[in-house]
Amino acid sequence: MAYLDNIAVFVRVVELGNLSAAGRDMRISPAVASNRIKELEKHLGVRLFNRTTRQLMPTEHGNVFYTGAKQVLDAITEAEAAVAALSGQPRGTIRVTAPLGLGRRLIASGIPDFHDTYPDIEVRLRLSDHNVDILKEGIDVAFRLGVIEDSSLRMRGIMECERVLVASPKYLEARGEPTDPSELIGRKHDCLMLRYPGSREFFWTLQMPEGVVKFEVHGPFDSDDGDVLTGWALAGRGIINKPRFEVEPFIRDRRLQVILPKTPPTPVQFAAVYPHKKLQDPKVRLLLDFMADRCQKLIRDILAGK
Repeated sequence: MAYLDNIAVFVRVVELGNLSAAGRDMRISPAVASNRIKELEKHLGVRLFNRTTRQLMPTEHGNVFYTGAKQVLDAITEAEAAVAALSGQPRGTIRVTAPLGLGRRLIASGIPDFHDTYPDIEVRLRLSDHNVDILKEGIDVAFRLGVIEDSSLRMRGIMECERVLVASPKYLEARGEPTDPSELIGRKHDCLMLRYPGSREFFWTLQMPEGVVKFEVHGPFDSDDGDVLTGWALAGRGIINKPRFEVEPFIRDRRLQVILPKTPPTPVQFAAVYPHKKLQDPKVRLLLDFMADRCQKLIRDILAGK
């Protein structure tokens, strides 16, 4: 098993780009990860990485070995999943990712309950508002809000979520409440955007009488953390476009106010995406079923004020 462990560390270092990230992911120290790479290089008689101050880049030998090593690990995972399906005792590790706000409100709190139900399944949750490449980074399930365009992934829709434009009473008193979407641009309202490398949020799409219309709004600052945007809105610094369940508590206590209710943003799809082969894994199916049911109930309860 030591050789397979070395291969597994090598694969994660390639996927995550450095020893520290791979070590955290596999729950070993960077020193142990480094030693396993050295053992593998000694066994193969070649250098697998070119080392820089920030990142390990695979050599030509490393790229060739990664392709075969990944296939070996995938084959073992599939074989274990097949045995688990026959035995009715799913076990192993699931790597999950979700946006920060969604993950904190809906996903994270459900992980311990899922583990209580299926104690032989470990879950490693990564929260990020960045666009995570789930194939490259070895993610099993990604919970997402928005359009899923990657045809190499499968999608399980969980629910369609209403979105709203909201701002604080303080902001609206200072800047005036827009009565028509054109005023967002014409009166140069501060529209706060979620942006990060690879982000596509450069406009808001609103439901107008003539159909869906894109508005290229602007603001004085943006962030790659959706909860930061909510904090800015609460502080009176601008207007945000959010799934209603994320801001409903602030709407109820009147810290935020819905604006332009007759021309709301288009709804956003809440879904889970995963590589095609992962649906064959019983532990992934169990997690999808568990989280879909749980998240639907949580969102309904939030919107009902429970």
